[in-house]
Amino acid sequence: MSKDIILSPSLLSADFSRLSEEVKALEAGGLKWVHLDVMDGHFVPNITYGPPVIKAMRKECSLFFDCHLMIDRPERYIPEFVDAGADMLVVHAESTNHLERVVTQISDLNVKCGVALNPATPPEAIKYLLPQLDMVLVMSVNPGFGGQMFIPFSLQKIRDLKEMIMAAGSKALIQVDGGVTPENVADLVDAGTDVLVTGSAFFKFPPYDKRRELFEFLAHNRFAQDGM
Repeated sequence: MSKDIILSPSLLSADFSRLSEEVKALEAGGLKWVHLDVMDGHFVPNITYGPPVIKAMRKECSLFFDCHLMIDRPERYIPEFVDAGADMLVVHAESTNHLERVVTQISDLNVKCGVALNPATPPEAIKYLLPQLDMVLVMSVNPGFGGQMFIPFSLQKIRDLKEMIMAAGSKALIQVDGGVTPENVADLVDAGTDVLVTGSAFFKFPPYDKRRELFEFLAHNRFAQDGM
């Protein structure tokens, strides 16, 4: 049995002076998703972009906009991101005091909803929300900057989360963000990952169609080797 793996390149590692060209190049290279890192300088020590930039990019492509909100109290801005064209909004479990309320707020606006977990946050923190979620993002680095090294215990965390999702009867995908490279793709997929976020390991190696093909081959090759 094969498994469909989604590759969601992180635009954080793209050329910010050419964002329009970058999203068009991703689409031309056969990508379906793009990962948009929104940082506010408070929840994480960096600032990127917000709804106006996302809205401008939305006009340039039909990619699935996987928006990762690394911001304090995201409930204040959910409608703006939806209006900008987000297809999925992922909020951090650590960023709000009323996570279930925010999850419901997102779902009520008819976009996909996900929750991100920082490295030290256990999957049990969202156990009761799993039936409501479309995706859980496992941060395999501490959020805020690209180019960091993968935290090894993230693999076990993915396995534990996969068991919890199955036990809950949830259809939530597992996304991994941080230090994802060709060298660890097979292990990540084997642990239960469905969506791979990769930044510098993708954008620094054009052309994008060939890089996509490499990641997809490595992801599926593990399953072929295991006879699944």
